[in-house]
Amino acid sequence: MPVTTTTSGSLPRTPALIEANAARALADDGFTLRSTPEFEALTAQAVADVVERQRDAGITLVGDGEFGKAMSNAVDYGAWWSYSFQRVSGLALTEAGAFSAFSAVDPPVRRSEPGAVRLTSFPDRRDRVLFPDVYAQAVETGRIATAFPTTTGPLAYRGQDAVASDIRNLTAALHDGEQGFLTAIAPGSAARVHNEYYADDEEHVFAWAEALREEYRAIVDAGLLLQLDDPSLAENYDQINPAPSIRDYQEFTRIRVDAINDAIAGLPKEQVRLHLCWGSWHGPHTTDIELADILPVILQARVGSISFEAGNVRHEHEFGAWADAAVPDDLVLVPGVVSHATNVVEHPELVAQRIRRYTHIVGEDRVIASTDCGLGGRIHPDIAWAKLESLGAGARRA
Repeated sequence: MPVTTTTSGSLPRTPALIEANAARALADDGFTLRSTPEFEALTAQAVADVVERQRDAGITLVGDGEFGKAMSNAVDYGAWWSYSFQRVSGLALTEAGAFSAFSAVDPPVRRSEPGAVRLTSFPDRRDRVLFPDVYAQAVETGRIATAFPTTTGPLAYRGQDAVASDIRNLTAALHDGEQGFLTAIAPGSAARVHNEYYADDEEHVFAWAEALREEYRAIVDAGLLLQLDDPSLAENYDQINPAPSIRDYQEFTRIRVDAINDAIAGLPKEQVRLHLCWGSWHGPHTTDIELADILPVILQARVGSISFEAGNVRHEHEFGAWADAAVPDDLVLVPGVVSHATNVVEHPELVAQRIRRYTHIVGEDRVIASTDCGLGGRIHPDIAWAKLESLGAGARRA
């Protein structure tokens, strides 16, 4: 039997879907996008098409490509986070939040992160400080421009109709007996908006856990696999300037893992997958934290599987960290064996070699081969689909 294959969520949206999203009207709050029956029908058909295309490429655990997640602009990545702004109340656009992720303007320090370990704004990220010309070019080419809201009141979930639509579109596209998954932002990553309401960082993160719990349960109750997207677990390290000690960062991260466990309490863990990455933007990533330094904390998440970057050249060498770690006997590993970070399409034999690294550690029945991170918007769609075909071919070889 071939190794099971999947993706980490985001897949290239069709030009029609991107154009229709860009044409959507903004609500009065300035960041929520209104929907129409026509847009919903377009999305449903796009999900059906992308599921079929995944099957054709050899993907056996399929997703909806994140097509149901509202983009805050016309760029086809970033919806994994910004969609949450549309589904949670208690947020508003303020002067602190209304800045581009690549802006040269440093917004005010967040109230919610006092003490030695505090997130900074994107312009002060250590990788950006080391490579200013690289990131300046990203600004000039208009890579991203997203308005981030601020938590100004009690957070509460209001995305019932939206998640129901996501569930309906994916389940309609699945064959009888076929498994599918939907992504949802984890509390720690969602909480990386400014906070003017909650007393401190921990209270803010756990408020997001409480608000998002309803979305998580809806996905699991529908019989789908829930993937919790939490780049913050690794990526936050680069966003703390000066660099914290490893011990301090582990404690900072532990709060976010505890919030995950709080949010998924009572859910069958075999239906919950955690996605870990170091941020999918195309940068040097020289200030990424080592996997071995955070893995003991990550493994405290009460999930059935963990998706992580294993093909990214900055982190491919770290398979040894899994061999050295106290990996629970029932944990399934979901390594990324094709990468969003290069236009070069991996040879199927390389894909097979990468898969075998992990089957040698935990066994063939506990490995699902995947993509490093979301492919949508990071590479040309034709390259993305070629990578998925190579993923399928490599899994058959493995």
